[in-house]
Amino acid sequence: MRCTHCGAMIPDDMLYCPECHMEVQIVPDYNPLEDVLAQEVKGSIEDATRQIRTDDIRRYRRDGTREYSNSTRVLNQGELDEIRARRNAAARQGRQPGRAASGPSRQPGADSRYQTGRTSTGSVRQGSRSSTGPMRQTGRNTGSMRQTGRMATGSMRQSTGSMRQERNEAEERRRQQIARKKRLAKKRRQRALIIVLVLLILAGVLGFVFYQNSYTGQIRKGNQALVTNDYTLAETYFNKAISKNDKRAEAYTGLSKVYSQQDDLEGAEAVFMTAISAQPSNVELYQAAIDFYVETKQLLKISELLDGCEDDNVLLGVKSYVSEEPEFSLEEGTYPEVQEVSLSSAGEAIYYTTDGSEPDTSSTKYQDPILLEEGTTTIKAISVNKKKIPSLTASRVYNVDIPVEDAPAVTPSTGQYDTATQITINVPEGYTAYYTMDGTDPSAASAKYEGPIDMPQGQTMFCAVLVSKSGKTTQITKRNYVLELPE
Repeated sequence: MRCTHCGAMIPDDMLYCPECHMEVQIVPDYNPLEDVLAQEVKGSIEDATRQIRTDDIRRYRRDGTREYSNSTRVLNQGELDEIRARRNAAARQGRQPGRAASGPSRQPGADSRYQTGRTSTGSVRQGSRSSTGPMRQTGRNTGSMRQTGRMATGSMRQSTGSMRQERNEAEERRRQQIARKKRLAKKRRQRALIIVLVLLILAGVLGFVFYQNSYTGQIRKGNQALVTNDYTLAETYFNKAISKNDKRAEAYTGLSKVYSQQDDLEGAEAVFMTAISAQPSNVELYQAAIDFYVETKQLLKISELLDGCEDDNVLLGVKSYVSEEPEFSLEEGTYPEVQEVSLSSAGEAIYYTTDGSEPDTSSTKYQDPILLEEGTTTIKAISVNKKKIPSLTASRVYNVDIPVEDAPAVTPSTGQYDTATQITINVPEGYTAYYTMDGTDPSAASAKYEGPIDMPQGQTMFCAVLVSKSGKTTQITKRNYVLELPE
């Protein structure tokens, strides 16, 4: 081996450089990577699931190089004592131990030193051999460790390669399994989608068939026939719908349109009246009939329809169409004097007549009480609610019979008069006086009394009568006058 100081070759059995005489430092040929590899191999054997990682090997190699770059072999105590003895002997001789050992001497006295040097050198060589033996053994052990490390490294590399191959194969199998699962899932989805589509188509077909034969389907086909004015076919469809469900009103409404579109309102009305008579508690039928009357502008018939209903639930269901008759403040009958009548209603307006005719919204609108004069008066009235539905007509007959006055009082009394005189008639309130002067019975067609009358000359038969506003006449008052004026 070479000296680390001067580069000279050093024999294997020497501990000092023959050139620079520097002590040789023996460093064991030790590679820390081998321990790492051996430990990893051991760990791999003990736990096959743990893999050797490349970054761990690099870290151990880096740390080992840094830790053992200046390592030296540790000598035993005998070797240290021998080296100290040689150094002390060389110091006493005043030269380096290497030089005394190698340089020959022929001087007297030098034999002993030469002998001593040879002895020391032999001892050193012997010690060197003795110490080199273990070092060589250590070297051989190190070589064995290297070989073991190489084997372990090869086994580890082979194991790592095998594990990598197994891992790749497992990964490939896993990818194939995932792809196979995806294909199976896709097929299942496609199959499920096809099944759903088939079910939807079947459901649609069945639903269409069911709908065509259902109540709603019959109504729809009936309405389509009405649009094309095929009344016979429309009537057939609506009657089929009624046979499927006679409680619902759509079929009756459609059937009534079959008649109303042919201007047969009585036939259309009869459809509802027949149904209502069979189902007097069916609110839906009543509502359909009301809609028919509103559409055909027969509002008064709504009140006639509801007036015949005795079911409170029906009246409650169509209460917005109910129009109550007006109420009269005076009971009908005969009264001896003039009267007033008031009308009231829950509706928005009241219309009335006093001539016995039927009232409507064009008649007199009630605002103030109605005055009943002498004679017979018939009052008829209707009430109109918020939906403009007129009520049934309420009617009352009143008779005001005022007692007839006695014959009218006429002045002067019967007799002869020789001075100019005026004739007067006492006319009570509510009466009109009529008179004659030729002895005939007076009437409403006779002369009307408007003030005092001059008595004519000669003989006069004066007759007077009172006529009430109702046309009643009193008894006749007669006076016989003779007026002779002096010449």
